[in-house]
Amino acid sequence: MFGQSLSENLIQKIRSQYKPTSSEKALRNALGATDLKTLAVNQDNQQELNTYFSNEVPGKGITDQESSGRCWLFTGTNVMRAKIIADHNLPDFRLSQVYLFFWDQLEKSNLFLQGVIDTRNKPMDDKMVEWLFKNPIGDGGQFTGISDLTAKYGIVPSAIMPETYISNNTSQFSRLLESKLREYAISLRDDKKSSVKALIDKKEEMLKTIYRMLATAYGEPPTEFDFAFKDKEGKYLTAPKHYTPQSFYKEMIGENLNENYIMLMNDPSREFWKSYEIDFDRHTYDGHNWTYINLPIDEIKKMAIASIKDSTKMYFSCDVAKCLDKERGLLDTKNFDYGSIFGTTFNMDKTQRIKTFDSSSSHAMTLTAVDIDTNGTPLKWKVENSWGEKYGQNGYLIMTDEWFNEYMFRLVVNKKYASAKVLSVLHEKPIRLPAWDPMFASEE
Repeated sequence: MFGQSLSENLIQKIRSQYKPTSSEKALRNALGATDLKTLAVNQDNQQELNTYFSNEVPGKGITDQESSGRCWLFTGTNVMRAKIIADHNLPDFRLSQVYLFFWDQLEKSNLFLQGVIDTRNKPMDDKMVEWLFKNPIGDGGQFTGISDLTAKYGIVPSAIMPETYISNNTSQFSRLLESKLREYAISLRDDKKSSVKALIDKKEEMLKTIYRMLATAYGEPPTEFDFAFKDKEGKYLTAPKHYTPQSFYKEMIGENLNENYIMLMNDPSREFWKSYEIDFDRHTYDGHNWTYINLPIDEIKKMAIASIKDSTKMYFSCDVAKCLDKERGLLDTKNFDYGSIFGTTFNMDKTQRIKTFDSSSSHAMTLTAVDIDTNGTPLKWKVENSWGEKYGQNGYLIMTDEWFNEYMFRLVVNKKYASAKVLSVLHEKPIRLPAWDPMFASEE
């Protein structure tokens, strides 16, 4: 054996080289009573924040997902509500997130239980079975959840199905739902005598209980409603009209998101100009797996800029916690200087961070603005967040272009902004990746 343990001699050797200077002692004293992030603030980067943007899609109102992991859902509905506000010249308008979340949770429950039935003959330590039981359901998701759920269930205004305390604070109920689903799943696996048809019949009975739990927590989704927009004084602009959620979607949005939009990824750890599909990573059993085109960052920027110039916001996701100054609402690689405190460097590039599980997409927001210099080069970007209007820049975050390069991962754009070369990748068979690939955890 050629490995090395921490022997007394090795520990002594390590200890002997630690001879703190007076400056290092001062840092140690400061850290004894100060938050590390506060101490690491780079004072050379504290100048007044430039909030000018050469190209910006205007927004009205900031949403708040509160203590839930539904950023993907808020981002998707924020993109849609921006279109509705612009089309109808409204002072503000909100879509119901809890309406789609109800159906998302029921669909994910069915997806999980049907997945358990489909894998019932595999051992419990099979990688796919293990992944299913570790991930029966959750708040998180991604854009195919938006596209599949709205196509199937439509949308409703927030006034028709408002948020509940539990939808804004999901953790306790989600744990109960997870536990119940695992209980049901193990009973399906343990039933070795029933046919597939009989197991599906059992699953239907289980879903009735899940539906009841969801309706109790979130309210029962409407199947029809009357609605009309109001002005800023709260007066109706027209007489209310009768809708179903599907007819409301058709009138307000009216396009097939799955057909008209593509998800782009910047993952330099994998080959560019290829499409990838994540196995079993979808929101509905009959829906679409998460599929994206992996592209160099500059190719993605071209489409993002084209969309913003055309007054169209986009679904965007990133590793939001990296270098985030939440007080200023600034995402900048120069925000903090941890290296000077500890006398070292933190120099992994994006490829290395992905490969070592140090960075991945964690949060979805709405890309709304870009500041471009006279040469057409982007300098900084702006996103509409869903953490309330008191967070950051009145609910928005600004990111430097350098930060965008390092920590931006996904963008959803209309195909009309994509080049023929980008669209040609869609004609190739996607490279299939496993559901447990660490790069593809749900955005929360």
